[in-house]
Amino acid sequence: MASQTRAQLGNIVKGSHLPHLFETTDITGQFVLLGTGTSVGVPTIGCGCSVCKSDNPRNKRTRTAAIVGLPGGNLLIDTPPELRLQLVREGIGIVHAVLFTHDHADHIFGLDDLRLFPFRLHGPVPIYCEPFVEQRIRKSFDYAFTTDLQTHPGAKPSLEIHNIGLDTFEVLGAKIRPMRLLHGPKFEVLGFRIGNVAFCTDTNEIPEKSFEVLEGVEHLILDALRYEPHPTHFHVDAALEVIQRVGPKRAYLTHCSHELDYDLTCSKLPDGVELAYDGLRLPLEL
Repeated sequence: MASQTRAQLGNIVKGSHLPHLFETTDITGQFVLLGTGTSVGVPTIGCGCSVCKSDNPRNKRTRTAAIVGLPGGNLLIDTPPELRLQLVREGIGIVHAVLFTHDHADHIFGLDDLRLFPFRLHGPVPIYCEPFVEQRIRKSFDYAFTTDLQTHPGAKPSLEIHNIGLDTFEVLGAKIRPMRLLHGPKFEVLGFRIGNVAFCTDTNEIPEKSFEVLEGVEHLILDALRYEPHPTHFHVDAALEVIQRVGPKRAYLTHCSHELDYDLTCSKLPDGVELAYDGLRLPLEL
């Protein structure tokens, strides 16, 4: 006991002999893909296909999200249903701010997992999103915005929402460049350029203006659901056409379904292109 620091002693839960110590991995200068799967994930419930039954960990795909190690802290992109599992898997113990691409369930329904971070931030978690995403969050997580007195600290997420559009803005010491992406005929989403990396998930069309934001990007992370065309997502051949036009040094296909086996698909892709996988870390240069 004498070897424990005062901080350790102060974190011992009353009635327990186990110290609760804060731990986190430093990801500064890294762009980490937390999840790379489609909206139903891989393995898919009830499916016995070779990909869903695969022992290859790169065929295990949680719902799509990323976290970026910036000078001022960790910027999370989207809050998928597996968020807690993703952060624990990567050893990341703190999120300093959250950025949302859009409001679909597979990108927001892990938001309640943000409840712990205000204890470390000593204030609410900053959220950056478009107004329609804010509306969805306030509707789906209405309990987070009630003025009722909490029964205990951390009983609900503490959030501070900032609306964004297509203008460049700064978060945690880095410039974020949003770009408009189309997600089928009814939905618009945001992609983001952060330094030498661009993150473009959930899209099947990139407007001409957005290609300007992608000029000179080194690492392009791009939606590619499957081999066959889809009404709201790029398929592999369409994604490859975008990659050829943009010309990044490396490209990674994300939001992938169980129709794409990691090894088999990668063996067919051109040089410089591969399937993304959960836990992939890319070097970030601002």
